[in-house]
Amino acid sequence: MFIGLISDTHGVLRSGIQSFLDPVDAVWHAGDFGGGLSFADSIAAFKPLVGVCGNCDGLDIRRQYPQHQYFEIQSLRVLMTHIGGSPGHYDLRAQALIDSYHPDIFICGHSHILKVMQDKTNHLMYINPGAAGLQGWQLESTALRFKIEDGELKDMEVCRIGRTVQNGQKL
Repeated sequence: MFIGLISDTHGVLRSGIQSFLDPVDAVWHAGDFGGGLSFADSIAAFKPLVGVCGNCDGLDIRRQYPQHQYFEIQSLRVLMTHIGGSPGHYDLRAQALIDSYHPDIFICGHSHILKVMQDKTNHLMYINPGAAGLQGWQLESTALRFKIEDGELKDMEVCRIGRTVQNGQKL
């Protein structure tokens, strides 16, 4: 299974990010879709979509996508939520979910900071794909893609697209 992972699109899926996601089998979105349900539907029309709502998402997204998702794929336990914090500094709700589900992979967004690391305390792989959209302070849009084969996470790749300004508008 080839997975594309994004978060914090805030209504924008840049063409470079979409091209990076072209070969994946499915897209996982860690919240703050932005752009309403029609935007989320456009991603789902592009690739099968698994997602969670974020703190900036409206009721339409919240009705369609839960606050967290827990699922198993090839014997790996995956937990995804929007606001998660980071290893050693998890949000209290995220830590409670981690304690409850004992995932092998914990995915979150919210911070707009790309970070992938092993959390040895909670025995999991922590993944935050950063922000794929343009809203926020980050200097680049980011996305990840990876394979899940034989119960292992493999071949992780990152897409980084710098943000520039033309005529006062971020691109």
